[in-house]
Amino acid sequence: MSERCGVTPACRRWSISLESNTWKAKAMSDRMRRREFLVESGRAALSFSLLPLVRHPQRNRQPISAEREETRLWETLIKDLERQIPKWMQETRVPGLSIAIIKNAKLGWRRGFGVKDNASKEPVNNNTMFEAASQSKPVFAYVVMKLCEKGVMNLDTPLTKYTTERFLEGDPRLDLITARHVLSHTSGFPNWRSEKQPLKIHFTPGEKFLYSGEGYSYLQSVVTHLTGHVNLKDCVRYEDGLKVCATDIEAYIKANLFVPFQMASSGYVWNNTLARRMARPHDQSGKPIDNKKSTLASVARYGSAGALLTTPTDYAKFVIEVIDPKQGDAFRLNRDSVKEMLRPHVKIEGGQYPASWALGWQIFHNKNRDFIYHGGDNDGFHCCAVASVEGKSGFVVMTNGENGPGILKNLITGNLMQEFLGS
Repeated sequence: MSERCGVTPACRRWSISLESNTWKAKAMSDRMRRREFLVESGRAALSFSLLPLVRHPQRNRQPISAEREETRLWETLIKDLERQIPKWMQETRVPGLSIAIIKNAKLGWRRGFGVKDNASKEPVNNNTMFEAASQSKPVFAYVVMKLCEKGVMNLDTPLTKYTTERFLEGDPRLDLITARHVLSHTSGFPNWRSEKQPLKIHFTPGEKFLYSGEGYSYLQSVVTHLTGHVNLKDCVRYEDGLKVCATDIEAYIKANLFVPFQMASSGYVWNNTLARRMARPHDQSGKPIDNKKSTLASVARYGSAGALLTTPTDYAKFVIEVIDPKQGDAFRLNRDSVKEMLRPHVKIEGGQYPASWALGWQIFHNKNRDFIYHGGDNDGFHCCAVASVEGKSGFVVMTNGENGPGILKNLITGNLMQEFLGS
């Protein structure tokens, strides 16, 4: 298996500026070392912290009914996307893209563009799977919220109360970290440890925001201790010598979320079935690079933070469950739990637009309404999900090219999309 970004200094990190009409790639040094997964969550979390979801002024037109206006906007939006997306893909050398749009809490439109693989030229369709990268986090957060609702664990009980295994030795502040801290990125853990930067707690848990994949990995290990099994015969060493053994976390999430939500095109561990449906990642020039073949052990390490493999259609089904919750049952959260999940917990400083972090989701505060958001960035895969609880609308888009963030920016900042989301 090839070991890419995080291993060589040439690896890149994308930064998107929404204050200009251009986007560019910035080379970044000292990337976090990871054996199999690049989970660039810090950037995924903050790359759209300038999200300008402000409704544009209505164009001058004769008064028409609200229903006709909505239909006109919808039809114009779809036509515009069908015209613009292929153009953006050509300009950015992104081979493939898949998008699903939510309208009135239903899947309103979906389509694949381009190819899964520039070598084979096999087209992207609605069943093509992509690496969701950090968009894995809201899915895991939902599972944790349900465990809390069932009384298996509590959002505010220190995680060390549930297991005798310590994620970090020598720091008593570990005994303060709760599931709420992890899901709101206030645990004090960094994004990822490395040989040069061993794991440590940077501040008193709950004190402030620091995006952390390590926190999710820790919480996942606790969830496995409470609900699953560990295979001590299948273990791998990861960053800074961390030993992680295979678990059955994929089976648990499938049974408790994917199946009841009818997400039949979602999983974590690489297999022949997924291989036939997976898009292939591509570099900045559009050259194919090898897929990272996830294993039970790598999913035990990175699953909750960045190892989800899915389609925009499946992920849209999940988003709909969040923005338009059904009656709570054995798998679905009740409305109070969903409300708590989406309640702002910590303010994000430094962005051009007001934003907070809730439990698993980033929240952008618009003068008209709030929006939930999460992005994802792995080598050659870039994606995002944006939705409005009030408007019961949103979209999920996934790309298989390293220049994908340019297209995501265009989608989010487009006048018609902003009008659709903010109307």
